[in-house]
Order: sequence, then C-alpha cells, then structure tokens
Amino acid sequence: MLFADLHLHTIFSDGTYTPEQLAVKAKNKGLSAISVVDHDIVSGIPSCITAGKECGVEVIPGLELSAEYNGSEVHILGYLVDYNNGELIEKLEFLRKNRVERIYRIVEKLKEAGVALDPESVFSIARGGTVGRLHVARAMVKDGLIGSTYEAFQKYLGDKRSAFVLGFKFSPRQAVELIKNSGGIPVLAHPYSLNNDELIPEFVEAGVMGLEVYYPEHSQSTVNFYLELARKYNLLVTGGSDCHGEAKPHEMIGSIKIAYELVEKLKQAKARL
Repeated sequence: MLFADLHLHTIFSDGTYTPEQLAVKAKNKGLSAISVVDHDIVSGIPSCITAGKECGVEVIPGLELSAEYNGSEVHILGYLVDYNNGELIEKLEFLRKNRVERIYRIVEKLKEAGVALDPESVFSIARGGTVGRLHVARAMVKDGLIGSTYEAFQKYLGDKRSAFVLGFKFSPRQAVELIKNSGGIPVLAHPYSLNNDELIPEFVEAGVMGLEVYYPEHSQSTVNFYLELARKYNLLVTGGSDCHGEAKPHEMIGSIKIAYELVEKLKQAKARL
C-alpha cells in the first residue's frame, strides 16, 4: 500500500522544518504523498514540490485557514488549491496583518497576567512567516518565562485562557469560499477541537467537503464516529500528523498515515468542481 500524511507545517508558519527537510523526512518515513498546510500562507509550497520531485514524494498543495465562529477558533484545510491565485494571495496578506495585530494583543494580555514578553522575541522566531500562538509559546520558553510550550498553552495561550485572543476576522464560510474560488477542496481540520459536533452540519451547509478523521488526538472511537459522520454527509476523509517539527515533538511526520486512495478521492472531487 501507498501512504500519505496530509497535515504538515514548515518554517513558513509555525513548524521548525524547511519544506525541503519535510520532503526528505517523508521519503525516509516511506510516505508516497504529503501536504504542506501552513497557516494562512502558501509560500512554502513551491520549494516543497521541487524537493518532493527530487526524492520521489508527491506534494499536494494546501493550506490551513483560521476562522472564527461564535467565539471559537475553527481551522479549515484547503487541498489542491491554486497557490498562485490572485484572490487567495490578497486575502492571505490580509490574514497575515491580522495575525501580527493579534500577537500584540496577546503580549498585552500576558503583561496583564504578569508575564513581560517582548513582541519582537516572537517575531524573531517566526522569521517573517505566518506568526501564531506557538511562536508566542516558543518565545516564552526561549526567554525563560515558562518551562515548556505545553505549559504556556495550559496557563496562558490555550482556548479561553487568560492570554487567549481570537482576532481572526474571517468566518468558516468565507474560508470555504476562498478555498473553492482557488480551485481547492475545503476540509474541516481536527473536528474534535470544536467541542461541538452539532456544528458540523452547519459547516457542511457552508460548503465543507471533507473531515480530517485521522488525527493524533483522535481515539479509535473518535475516528469511528467521524467516519460515520463522513458517510452520513457524503464527505471526503483525510488525515495527518499535524507535524510542527521540534515545536511539537510528539506529533512527527508519518505518525499518522492514511491510505493513498484517500488522496485519489480528493483529486476526483477536484475534477468534479
């Protein structure tokens, strides 16, 4: 059988591996296909495709868009997008600026909680890529303000914690439309994180075409539950490790592998768009 990992991040968002490193590591893990789905950015895709061709790994163009719904953060994956699409590039630039503003708000909330973090410490770790909470956590560890990134999320940065800031001026429906307008397939990422499966039919109505069923934090019973939902709503099924490199060492490339036939189904769905 051939296998794929369709949820990988690079240094262009909050991962620690370059696109080239991901391609090589995918080859070493015996993967036939991968997808780089950096947060709100597609800049890492071309170099990963090139590196993949050199080592015999297919690279599926993708991204992970951040949206808000009823005060919660929702992530929508987009697969097989045209990463040169003008509307997509324009909207991603809007989201990039939005994320920078969010960092300043998070830093201000940390200050109110008694944690003095220089925002430039966060931006230096992001190195010009899409900046997010994981960069904040890494900066806090680097500056000796917290013991680990896990602790940073548990105490300050996790959903509903004291320094949590949403700030994504983008709805799931808008994310879905942007992906579809870019020729891609919108998939709801790690649906367990919604903590409300009753929202899934709403997202399906908004145009979501798939569920990320296979995910590190999904137990077998959770996988079975989402497989049944996918059948019920005629949704595509995807999955991946959500690898962020050394930033999340317990979720490494290839720790979740899906059958390549699921990639073929994504391609067939794109052909019908």
